[in-house]
Amino acid sequence: MKVVNVVHPSVDGKGLMMGRPGYTDDFSERDSLIVMVIRSPHAFARIKKIATDKAKALPGVELVLTHHDFPRKPFSRAGQGYPEPSPHDKFVLDEYVRYIGDEVCCVAAKTKSICEQAIDLIDVEYEVLEPILDFEQAIGNKNVIHPEPEIHEMFPIGFDPKKNIAASYSMEVGDIEAELKKCDVVIDNHFYTQAQAHVMLEPHAVNCRIDYQNRLVIYSSTQTPFHIRRIISQALDIPMAKIRVIKPRVGGGFGGKQAIHGEMFTSYVTWKTKKPSKMVFSRKEVFESTYTRHPMRIRMRLGATNDGTLKAIDCQVLSDTGAYGEHALTVFMVTGSKVLPLYNKVEAVRFTGQVAYTNHTPAGAFRGYGAIQGNFALESSIDMLATKLAMDPVALRQKNMMLEGETSPIFAIMGEGTAGTAMTMDSCKLDYCLKRGLELVDWKHKYPRYDETDTSVKAVGMAIAMQGSGIPYIDMGAATIKLNDNGFYNLLVGATEIGQGSDTVLAQIAAEELMTDLKNVIIYSSDTDLTPFDVGAYASSTTYVSGNAVLRAAKKLKTQMIEAAASFLETEPGLVEFDGVTFKTKNNNKELTLEDFSNKITYNDNQEQLQATSSYVGHKSPPPFMAGLVDIEIDKETGEFHVLDYVSVVDCGTTINPKLAQGQVEGAIVQGLGMAMYENVYVSSKGKLVTSDLLNYKVPTRKEITKLTTEFADSYEDSGPFGAKSVGEVGIDTPPAAIANAVFNALEVRIKSLPVTPEKIYEVLRDRRMDK
Repeated sequence: MKVVNVVHPSVDGKGLMMGRPGYTDDFSERDSLIVMVIRSPHAFARIKKIATDKAKALPGVELVLTHHDFPRKPFSRAGQGYPEPSPHDKFVLDEYVRYIGDEVCCVAAKTKSICEQAIDLIDVEYEVLEPILDFEQAIGNKNVIHPEPEIHEMFPIGFDPKKNIAASYSMEVGDIEAELKKCDVVIDNHFYTQAQAHVMLEPHAVNCRIDYQNRLVIYSSTQTPFHIRRIISQALDIPMAKIRVIKPRVGGGFGGKQAIHGEMFTSYVTWKTKKPSKMVFSRKEVFESTYTRHPMRIRMRLGATNDGTLKAIDCQVLSDTGAYGEHALTVFMVTGSKVLPLYNKVEAVRFTGQVAYTNHTPAGAFRGYGAIQGNFALESSIDMLATKLAMDPVALRQKNMMLEGETSPIFAIMGEGTAGTAMTMDSCKLDYCLKRGLELVDWKHKYPRYDETDTSVKAVGMAIAMQGSGIPYIDMGAATIKLNDNGFYNLLVGATEIGQGSDTVLAQIAAEELMTDLKNVIIYSSDTDLTPFDVGAYASSTTYVSGNAVLRAAKKLKTQMIEAAASFLETEPGLVEFDGVTFKTKNNNKELTLEDFSNKITYNDNQEQLQATSSYVGHKSPPPFMAGLVDIEIDKETGEFHVLDYVSVVDCGTTINPKLAQGQVEGAIVQGLGMAMYENVYVSSKGKLVTSDLLNYKVPTRKEITKLTTEFADSYEDSGPFGAKSVGEVGIDTPPAAIANAVFNALEVRIKSLPVTPEKIYEVLRDRRMDK
C-alpha cells in the first residue's frame, strides 16, 4: 500500500493553523440577530408566569419566545438513527424546568448587549418543586420529573416515566445464580462513576440564514448534520426540503455535539423573522446546559473456580440520565455489550439495570459511551478476584479473555451479531497487545510495586478493553467520487470531520484504491444538500462504515474509467490495465494517460461525467482491542500520585494513517486519565453545578501527562477498508481501572468510586492507621 498505512498531514491542518475561516462562527452573517436563553435558577420548578412586555418594548429586541410560542411536540435531541432509541421527552420550551440551566425563554436582539438588557427586564415567577438529586433515590420516588402525558418511546425501551425510569433492559445467558453457587470464589462489589464534562475547545455554536430559494440554511458545530435536519423539521414543523445543514470544521465534539442544543432557537428565530441569527454558548452554558457523561452505580459479581476459571459475570447497572433521556438506553446497553464479551468463556452472564431521571444536567453521548464505566467495574473486579485467588492478574486475564476466532453469545443477544447469530472475532490480537504491553512497561520487574522508600513507592496496574466499529444494520455511510478534467478527483462524504482526521483518512482510502496521490483527492464533507447521507461521527463508525462506502465508490468509479478508456483504446475493458496514471492495453501496447483521458471525456469525445456513489451498512461491528498499562509513583503518607508512563498497545486493524491513529489513542488516554484522576462534577445541595468553569473543573494538561507510549498490533480485519477497524474510542476505556489497580498494587488501597483522588486514598490510609 502506497497511501494507506502511511503518515500524511491532515488535509485541513495547515489552513486551520494559518487562521483560515473554518469554524461555525466564522460563517455567521455580519448583522445576525444574537440569540440568548434565560436559564432556570431552580433544579425543578413550574413556570407560573413570564412577564416579557418590558423586554419586547426594548429597542433592538426582535423576539422574545416562551413555551407558548412553540409547537407542543415532544422530541429527542439525540442525534441517533431513526426511530430513535431515546424517549421523546423534550419540548423546545416547556412549562416545567428540570435542572439548573434548563431553558426558560429565548431572546433575539440586534446585539449581545441588548439581549442581556432584555433578559434583565424579563420577570419569571416559579412554583419551586422538590428536586431529585440522588439517582439512587429516583426510581419510584413520589416526585415525578416527567408528568406530561405527551411524552413517549418510539419503540419498547423500558420507558416508565411515572416511576422516573427513562429506560431499562435485562438479559441472561445460563443461570447466573445457580452458577455462582457452584463457584469456589465469589466477589461482589459496587462501583461508582461520575459525571464528566466534554471540555471541547470550541463551544457549541450555530448560525442560520434564509437563502435565495427561501430555504433555512443552518451552519452548526455538530457531529450529526443529517439528524439535525430531521429533528428540526419534526419539532418545528418546517418541511425537511426547506432545511439545509452545513457542518464546518468542528473544534472537538467527543459526543457532546451528537445532539441538538441551540439549533432549535436560531432556526425558529430565522424562520420566523427571515433574518440571520446566531448563538454561541458561553463556557458556563456548555458545562451547565449541554451534556455530561452518565454517572453510574455498577454492581459487579464474579464467580470462579480455585484454578482461576471464570464461571459467571453478573453486572447490574443504575444509570443517571439527568433531566432528559437522550442516549439513556444506548449508553447503558454499551456498558454491557462492549465490556462483558471480553471474558467470553463463562458459563453464565447477566446484564440488567435501569436508567433513572434526576434533576441534574442531562447526560448524553460521550467518547467511550458506557464502555468506560463498565470497564472500570469489570477490570477492577478482575484484579480483586485475582487477589482473592492469590493469582497473577495477568495470568487470570490470559486464561479467560477473548481470543481470535472466538465469539460470545452476548453479541447476538445485544445486537452485535449477524442476523441473530454471534459475531466471530476474525481479527483479535488482544493476546499480543497484552504481551507487548507487559514488555513495554517492564511488568516482570515492576509488578506489583518497586523502588519503595520510606515515603514513596512506584507501582504498575493494567486493564484490557474492547470497543466496536459502528452499529450493525443501523449505521449507514455513503460517498460520491467524481473524476474531473486534468485527472483529479472530488470526494463527497456525509461523514463528519470533528477534528479526528476523518477527512484525511477517507481521502487516503480513495487515493489508495484509485492509485493516486493524496493531493489529487479533494474532499468535501457534511452538507445535507450536497453530500450523500451519513449518520455522523459517533459509535466509532467513520473509518469502518464511511471508509467502506468510500472504498466501494472508488472501486465503482475505477471500473467506469476502465470501461470508458477501453473504448478510446479500441479494446475490451478486461484487457486494460490502470496504474493510477496511465491506461494500457495488454494486447496491442496502446496507452492513454489519465490526464488526457479525463480531458477527452470532459471536452472532446464521448463526453460524460464519470462519478460513482456507494453506501455501506455494516453487518457486524468488529471490535478494536487494547491493553493499557500504567506506571505510577505515589506518596505513602498523603496518597498523592502521578503517572510516570501510560503504555497502550492497540489492535485497530490497519492504521490508515498511523500518526492520526496515535493521536486518537493518546487523546482518548488523556481523557480517560482525566476521568480516572481529576475530573469531577460537583453539585450543591440545591442542584447547582459548582464546577461550571475551567478554574474549578480540572482537566489534565501537559504538566500532568509527561509520557505516553503507544504501539499498534499487526492486525488485519477482512471486512474493513484495507483491513481497518475503529480507533477513536477504545483508548479512553482502560485508564480508570488501570489507575485503581495500580494504586492498590502500591498501597493495598482499593478505590471503587471515580475519580481516584489523593483525598480518597488518604482517608483509607488514615483510617488504617487509626485502627492500628
